[in-house]
Order: sequence, then structure tokens, then C-alpha cells
Amino acid sequence: MDEVSTMLSGVRGRVVSRDGTEIAYERYGDGRAVVLVDGADGGGRALAGLLARRFSVVTYERRGPGPVEREIEDLAAVLEAAGPGAAVHGTETGGALALAGAAAGLPVGAVSVYEPEPLADGLVAAVHARVLVVDGGASPAATRHAARALTAALPRARHRTLTGQTHEVAPHVLAPVLEEFLEGPL
Repeated sequence: MDEVSTMLSGVRGRVVSRDGTEIAYERYGDGRAVVLVDGADGGGRALAGLLARRFSVVTYERRGPGPVEREIEDLAAVLEAAGPGAAVHGTETGGALALAGAAAGLPVGAVSVYEPEPLADGLVAAVHARVLVVDGGASPAATRHAARALTAALPRARHRTLTGQTHEVAPHVLAPVLEEFLEGPL
């Protein structure tokens, strides 16, 4: 069994979203809680395994495409299960959802995002959490520009570019950057 598989023998649970939908989640590791919000391709399992060495990592099954309000309600239910002050990390569409949740007033400790999809106008200024915006140095110029513009628009954000990384970021490259950010003050 590899290290990631060993780390991912977590606790499974279910929460109920505001509209009555059951949301399955898994929790791995111990420490400060971090909720991972996957993008369209999923793929957060390896990152969860790496972060679980230092954090209590909560992953969950996002419902299919639908109104962002439903997904924010789902995230709220998962955050409640994760515990007070949980941080959120999102990739791609998950990054946009993490920021939209923070803008909607969900109780997040901090938010990190990797190349999130653009947010609707007006949401960015409502994000008061500490935010880390990350992009890949080998991603398209438009993606890197959007990440820097998002960082500049957020009230409490900083930006990191991961040299040599693309939109398909390597979990072992991203994990140490997230660990450093998440271990900082809330």
C-alpha cells in the first residue's frame, strides 16, 4: 500500500444540506480542519493524502451542476461537520465555489484557491477571509493574469506562482505551499 492510500483510511460521514440533500464526506488526519473542494475533474485524493499528515482534511462529493446557492449550502453543511475555523481549498470550479462561499458569509478560517474560475462581479470584495491565490507558471498567460488580478481585487490576499506547473498541478508541489499558508494565523 502506498503512503497516500495509507493516509486515506479516513472516517466517512454524511451531512444534510439545507434543501435536504445528503452529502457524503470523508475526514483524514488530525489537526486544523481543511475542507477540499474539488474542481470538475475531481482529483483531490492525492492532495488530501499529503495534507492529512498535518491537518484534518475533509473531502466531499459535490452534487452535479446546478445553482451555486445549492453548492454553497452544501459547503456550509460540510464546514459545520469540519468544525469551527475550518479552512477551505478549492481547485478550478471548486476555487470559485470556495470564494463564493466566503463571500456569502460562510465561517471559513482561510481560503486557498488554485486557478479558480472567474467570480461574478461584486463577490470578490465581499471575501474577508485571508486568501492565497495560486497559479501554475506553465499555465496560459490569461490564466496567470486572471490569478494576479483576483489577488489584487481581494481585500486580504497574496499570490504564488508554482514554477513549471500547469492547470493540472502536481499535488506534491502544491501541498507544501498550502501547508505554509494554512499554518499561518487566521
